[in-house]
Order: sequence, then C-alpha cells, then structure tokens
Amino acid sequence: MFNSFKRRLPEISIFHQPTSPPSNKALTLLRSALSSPYPPNQAGKPPLDFSLDVIEGPPTSDQLRTILSYLPSKSISPSTAFLSAHFAAPSGLDRPEGIAAIAKVAQDNPAALRWPIVVDWNDGQASVGDIEGVKSILERLRKRRDGELKEEEVDQPLGWFS
Repeated sequence: MFNSFKRRLPEISIFHQPTSPPSNKALTLLRSALSSPYPPNQAGKPPLDFSLDVIEGPPTSDQLRTILSYLPSKSISPSTAFLSAHFAAPSGLDRPEGIAAIAKVAQDNPAALRWPIVVDWNDGQASVGDIEGVKSILERLRKRRDGELKEEEVDQPLGWFS
C-alpha cells in the first residue's frame, strides 16, 4: 500500500567537460530527454522523468571506484576504462593503473579522461566516453516508464505484514 512512497526519481549525473564534443552531445541528449518527447521520434510520448546533475569536472576517486563497478565489463582495467588516447594522457609506463592515481591525473589534466562520464546511480549503470552507452541508460529509463521492465522488489517488511 505504501510502496509508492518508496519510489525514487532516478538520479543521473554527467561529469561534463565543455571542451569535449562527445560530452556536449551527451548533455544535449540528456536535457532533451527531460524536456521533449522521448523517444524523439514518438511525439505522443512524454519526456523521461529523472534528476540530472551536471558536474563540470572529473569524478573523485570514490566516485571512479563506484563507476568502475557499474561498467558492463567487469574485467576492464581502470586506466583503460577512464583514460583517453589524447596526447596529454599518460601512456606506456607512465599510465597509472590505480583509481587514486587516475583521479589525480584527471584533476591535473582533465583532457586525460574519456568524456563524458554518465552515471545512473539508482540503477547501477554507467557509460564512459560513449554516446551509445548514454542512449542505453535512457532506453532503460524509457522501458521502465512504459512498463516494459518490472519495478524491482522494494524492501518488504518481514513478519505480520508480509
């Protein structure tokens, strides 16, 4: 009866780099999904409903650790997941492998990261440097909105009320 009070609005963060074209494209896509019919080719559909947090700058080491756990491939190394092939990014033996070292590199030189980094904190999904991954996150929200995905079971009380 009271489960509707437990529903939370999906929380999506984009770690955004304004000088990155893919990051700008992802931000436009996310904002459009909030303000225009989604999917865009179906005018009768409402916009998606989620909370968007735009962070201009790199994630912290704790955030990077969590984001890494949300990525589809669990066997990927942190440097492969987060560091770009940009000439400013460390390479070879200078390429850091640890999360804390990657966070430091990102703070010192944001161009070293793969942008954008988009995270659905409630659903445990993330996309790093990939517009298709952002579309996948939005598609999952659309499926949930349209009833194509069942809501996960919320914590149910045990005992007399179960």
